[in-house]
Amino acid sequence: MADVSVLEVMLYGEPIGTLTHIGGERSIFAFTEGYINEKNRPTLGLGFKDQYGELITAFRPYSIRLMPFFSNLLPEGRMRTYLAERAGVHPEREFFLIWALGSDLPGAITIRPADGESWPPSVVDDGASGHDTGRARGGKPLRFSLAGVQLKFSALEETRRGLTIPAEGVGGSWIVKLPSREFAGVPENEYAMMTLARLIGMDVPAIRLVDVHDIGNLPPGLDNLKGQKAYAIERFDRLSDGTAIHTEDFAQVFGVYPDNKYEKASMRSIARVLAAETGEADIAEFIRRLTFSMLIGNADMHLKNWSLIYPDRRHAALAPAYDFVSTIPYIVDDKAALKVSRSKAFADFSEDELSHLAAKAMLPEKLALDTARETVASFHEHWHTEKKNLPLHADVITAIDKHVKTIPLA
Repeated sequence: MADVSVLEVMLYGEPIGTLTHIGGERSIFAFTEGYINEKNRPTLGLGFKDQYGELITAFRPYSIRLMPFFSNLLPEGRMRTYLAERAGVHPEREFFLIWALGSDLPGAITIRPADGESWPPSVVDDGASGHDTGRARGGKPLRFSLAGVQLKFSALEETRRGLTIPAEGVGGSWIVKLPSREFAGVPENEYAMMTLARLIGMDVPAIRLVDVHDIGNLPPGLDNLKGQKAYAIERFDRLSDGTAIHTEDFAQVFGVYPDNKYEKASMRSIARVLAAETGEADIAEFIRRLTFSMLIGNADMHLKNWSLIYPDRRHAALAPAYDFVSTIPYIVDDKAALKVSRSKAFADFSEDELSHLAAKAMLPEKLALDTARETVASFHEHWHTEKKNLPLHADVITAIDKHVKTIPLA
């Protein structure tokens, strides 16, 4: 393998930078001169702006891992291990993992080798499984290339076959999330919570609950999931014609690695960014989602479960909602993933805590409190009428009913 390998970073299909492997398992990112000099350049991420709003252009090398912005484009946990095996690369070697997965990343970023450089044969891990389905082994794009922990993949909607995984494994306008091996009924739970969120007035993409056996072109090795349900959500980073819309999650915004997504920031930090970059509608939507997550006992609203979207390619807005799950039926927890302002405890989620958040994040206090009160009232109304109609196990309903009574704001 050559000492230097270069990957082009594309934004909306145009080269804006490079990731260079400089040996010793180190890599460095650099913007192209064209991107630096472009007056109306599209935004790659808020973390690339300095305190004066100017583009940051000097970056240090990173060892083994990519810099956090790009590391957050890659899958985590079991999903990463699965993909790394199929690509024939050690899961910690992120430069080569993003090389393999770069054709179907979240948002409008794609990664490709510069000058058509071929996959270096010496990168193949000796312990790899040998499946001939990844770029390293068979030259085909890998499936399951979207960021996250749970096994999920892009899917197309076909008139006759319904949701189908594209033959090349990339380019779908839906995300299908498979059932959890650890916890029963997670797809049903997420579908129900997202349905409830839409009824309350939140910005929720189209969603479906589908039989696993009805998904076309499912990769081999997943036959044990037949008879179970999968959760499907329309990708908000893709238009109907397949055009990509750029997004970034808040781990990328704050330059935090995925394994620190429960730390290094708070709901107050997110609110402060929204106050600076967006308008009152997005601030109200943030308060709505925060309140809803506390009411349903969602202890997993970490930094990667909040995202920005760039509809005009330059200015940030709060992306549509995703990953609403009531986690308390599976893992008993009295704390949220992130501090609200001073506390993570569900039992501390009060009007006083929201007032503190508003003051520290420079949000309009009346807007925050009025929105939270309206969300609570709407939640009670729709939960009372719909909980028996939603595809929820009885223990989930019981857990939420018990939990809501512990929330001061409720």
